[in-house]
Amino acid sequence: MRWTLKPKPSSNKVKALATELKVDELIATLLVQRGIETYEDARQFFRPSLADLHNPYLMKDMDKAVTRIEAAIANGENILVFGDYDVDGTTAVSLVSSYLKSYYPNVATYIPDRYNEGYGISYTGIDFADDNGFSLIIALDCGIKSIDHVAYAKSKNIDFIICDHHRPGEFLPEAVAVLDPKREDCTYPYDELCGCGVGFKLIQALAQNRNQTIENLIPYLDLVATAIAADIVPITGENRTLAKFGLEVINANPRPGIKALIQNVKKKVLTITDVVFIIAPRINAAGRIKHGNEAVALLTEYDLDQAEIFASEIEQHNADRKDLDKQITVEALSQIVENEETKKFTTVVYQENWHKGVIGIVASRLTETYYRPTIVFTKSGDKLAASARSVKDFDIYNALEACAEHLEQFGGHMYAAGMTLKEENYAAFKEAFERTVEETIHPDLLTPEISVDAEINLTDINEKLIRILNQFEPFGPQNMTPVFMSKGLRDSGYAKGIGADEDHLKLFVKQSRSIGSSQGFGAIGFGLGKKLDLVKNQNSFEAVYCIDENEFNGKVSVQLRLKDLR
Repeated sequence: MRWTLKPKPSSNKVKALATELKVDELIATLLVQRGIETYEDARQFFRPSLADLHNPYLMKDMDKAVTRIEAAIANGENILVFGDYDVDGTTAVSLVSSYLKSYYPNVATYIPDRYNEGYGISYTGIDFADDNGFSLIIALDCGIKSIDHVAYAKSKNIDFIICDHHRPGEFLPEAVAVLDPKREDCTYPYDELCGCGVGFKLIQALAQNRNQTIENLIPYLDLVATAIAADIVPITGENRTLAKFGLEVINANPRPGIKALIQNVKKKVLTITDVVFIIAPRINAAGRIKHGNEAVALLTEYDLDQAEIFASEIEQHNADRKDLDKQITVEALSQIVENEETKKFTTVVYQENWHKGVIGIVASRLTETYYRPTIVFTKSGDKLAASARSVKDFDIYNALEACAEHLEQFGGHMYAAGMTLKEENYAAFKEAFERTVEETIHPDLLTPEISVDAEINLTDINEKLIRILNQFEPFGPQNMTPVFMSKGLRDSGYAKGIGADEDHLKLFVKQSRSIGSSQGFGAIGFGLGKKLDLVKNQNSFEAVYCIDENEFNGKVSVQLRLKDLR
């Protein structure tokens, strides 16, 4: 691990903000690091309001989308809501379809089969629409590059409205409306929405058109918050507002499908991290193991008893998914070692019978192990399909673009992407990808980085600091949980390894400079069991950590969650 202390912001800005907000300079520093420099910025950060959401009609083509949907309703047309099979896609389909169905019955949903159709808009889906009398398809979380598919639909007199958040190619599909804040000609003020977020802007515009207020849309925010968490988009601006209010819905009055998924969770209040690790993998498991339709059925079910039946089936899919990804990860790691590829700039592996539904998870696990831009391939029909994951600050989408001549198709983000290629092009692609990354990646990016917000003393940790830090939630990209560094630490003498294999480290730390003070804190270091010798015999050490509150037997205490020691 390399520890990087964030540059100190301008002391004038920090002092001015500290004075204006009546907080100490440590809090003001953390805020300025997050781009919050004025009282109004801080108000929106600490007290986000649904009233601050942007007018959806600021998004390019929104007026066209609403006009076409209202015309379809007026003419009694059948509307097909189409979306990807991951969390973002299935929540978006559930959101838009359930909203439209609240006042119009001729609405159905379509999720492509991961194995037979693959990612995005499919010809099979368009044929289904044609065979069943659908004249309008609303595509969510996909479609921005589906030029041929949209043209094919047009030849069958089927219109498309595309709601996507991926980067467009050189040309846009000839749809009735293309809603994508990443369009170069779109001046919408916030371009980090997920696919479900773009879907929410669509129903917000439809609601405005029907004289409904934002209050009418609050019950849909549990879906939007789940998508924001799962798709790892920045928790800034509108995403932060939607996530905050969506979490409130999840904790207070979630839809039956989400209630069924979380009813065995013992925590009183779920955070965005819980959504990432508890709700999202289960919704994803449906599309990975069986079919994304099962996720939509769960999320649009209004009867709790039926939702519980759906949730138990999805729970089984999730258990199967865990077994598969463990097995494939072991096979992939041994392949890397056998082929002596541990020293490369990239990790690219292929096995024709690996389960297509879990290769993305396996790519993430390999990235954690070797910390390299990683691609995991499997056989899919007569082609190879892959999932890619990147390391912090390296744009894997750009690297794939540089190797596009070897690919059939690809799409995604800076940190995650998918692609297909012909099997005979695999070796050439693997070589080109390795060369591209070697030429473009900064060597530092191949070592995991802990970004440290500030160096503090243990005496700086008090109730007021913790209370304000809690108000920084929800955490996520561009608003991560603050990480602190302290020097001159010593264990009280009771440090020990814990867990089945003593993989984790438990200790009680004090700071040398405050010896004589009783100030000290319990600390836990997950995966840091090997560093026990470092802290034995009251050796002095430095640590980077987050500040947590630990609840045990009804008592709440401050605990340092250690990220690394040296």
